This record gives sequence, C-alpha cells and structure tokens, in this order.
Amino acid sequence: MVPFEVLITPLQSGDAGGIVLLLFNLLIVGIQIAGMWMVFKKAGHAGWKAIIPIYNLYIMLRIGENAWWWLVLVFIPVINLYALYKIHAGVARAFGRGIGFGLGLTFLGILFFPLLGLGDYQYRQSSGLA
Repeated sequence: MVPFEVLITPLQSGDAGGIVLLLFNLLIVGIQIAGMWMVFKKAGHAGWKAIIPIYNLYIMLRIGENAWWWLVLVFIPVINLYALYKIHAGVARAFGRGIGFGLGLTFLGILFFPLLGLGDYQYRQSSGLA
C-alpha cells in the first residue's frame, strides 16, 4: 500500500528553478520568432505571419518558391525531415545562401533565423526560373 503522503505530493516543484527554466524557454522562442519575423519582413511579407504555426511554413514555401505540396509532406513521418529541409533550403536560396545554411535553418533555427533576419543578408527576387 502506498502512503497517502506520496499520493498527494505534487509532481512539479514550486521552486524558482521551474520559473527560471520557463523564462529561458520563452527567451529561446522569442529570439527565434524575432529572427523569423525579420526574415518575413525582408522577403516582403507581414512579420506577424511568422507566429502562426503551419501558415509560417506555407509563407516560407512562397519565399523559397517551392510547390505547395511540400507542406503536405511535413505531416508524413520520416519524409518530413526532407520536406522541412527543402522548405528551409528554399528560404536560404532566396537570400543567396547555400546548402549548409539551409541545414542550419532546419536543425538550428534558433541560431540561423536571427542570423538571417537581423544580419545584412538581402532577399533576392525571383529570376523567373522555378
């Protein structure tokens, strides 16, 4: 039989460590959103579109001039890794960056979106080739 005190013990601690961790996570998310916001503004889209979860991927598809169906592939396990890379590589290409930058946007977005958005990278308009 389990003692009653064990059953009523809260699963989460009430100390300051949880608050610090929460604030740290909010800071990380805020940095990435700020970077995405600036990337969207540089590409001629409204910055608020960066904070809407699926819609921001669709806008990145438009920035990178990829087909809409890549967004559907994001919901298929394992294939979604390549689809996300393809979306982010298109964004990197639209700003004149290469494969490595596309991989960085995919897997280290917390570093690469602020770098792209707040850096001196310029959005390049479509050359008419798709």
